[in-house]
Amino acid sequence: MGSTSETVCVTGASGFIGSWLVMRLLERGYTVRATVRDPTNVKKVEHLLELPGAKTHLSLWKADLADEGSFDKAITGCTGVFHVATPMDFESQDPENEVIKPTINGLLGIMKSCLKAKTVRRLVFTSSAGTVNVSEKQKPVYDENNWSDLEFCRTVKMTGWMYFVSKTLAEQEAWKFAKENNMDFISIIPVLVVGPFLGSSMPPSLITALSPLTGNEGHYSIIKQGQFVHLDDLCNSHIFLYEHPAAEGRYICSSRDATIHDIAKLLREKYPEYNIPTKFKNIPDHLDIVSFSSKKLTDLGFQYKYSFEDMFTGAVDACRDKGLLPKPAEIPVDNGGTQK
Repeated sequence: MGSTSETVCVTGASGFIGSWLVMRLLERGYTVRATVRDPTNVKKVEHLLELPGAKTHLSLWKADLADEGSFDKAITGCTGVFHVATPMDFESQDPENEVIKPTINGLLGIMKSCLKAKTVRRLVFTSSAGTVNVSEKQKPVYDENNWSDLEFCRTVKMTGWMYFVSKTLAEQEAWKFAKENNMDFISIIPVLVVGPFLGSSMPPSLITALSPLTGNEGHYSIIKQGQFVHLDDLCNSHIFLYEHPAAEGRYICSSRDATIHDIAKLLREKYPEYNIPTKFKNIPDHLDIVSFSSKKLTDLGFQYKYSFEDMFTGAVDACRDKGLLPKPAEIPVDNGGTQK
């Protein structure tokens, strides 16, 4: 499987994961059709057009998850599709209509485009850890058989709840559709994705991952007992699973479990100038590790390349280079050692 002279489609190609995946596919010799909402928005797409191989092996296509059928043209003639695009609006005033429905309908629309094309051998969907472990009590270990508690999400309405609901419902509907239509469908479940990136704005997952450094308290609960993967490992796992003939079903992609205290300790050691707190409001000093098992993926032969330190130093250094982090003196610290 996976001849590098193939043409594949990547949705959400200008985003954090999508753009890095496009880069890695081009390096391997694939011809890539990248879908974006507005190919004429130079600020959003210039990092794609500047990639090595882009002039000869990359084309941009206009498509929108909210517009059924808009992916038909880009997908026609492709042998593989990587569906990365997803609405990520945590501040939405109308989550049902702005986040949840477009995510479900968008994925099903892309599956219909794949069926129409008759050339697509395999569809790889970027799911989310938010489909697996969002529930009242955390278990010590999660695997591909676990699903999030949607009633709990809708009741508690924690930061990002609409994203967790949207990804869970979309993936569950997709499995039904894939079964009914005998489609070769694979879902990859990334945990929190950390590392350097190509775009010019701060990726949502780094807003969360670097919250101990920026003092963004609303995101502390997400990384309290977290799981992490390097962006490059995640993108390489997409290509690995697309190319592996025996791949089927769901795959967790997680290389490290850590608590918010582990992150803070690493960041304090590497970036002492930021006065990163040692204690966090409403978070106990001792936390149990919650683990996501990647055994299914590694048993197939996939190997992770990057360490926990690589992820966070890569992310911080990229953010600094792009001017996306406040200067250390601008982050207020109170006398208790916690950020205001």
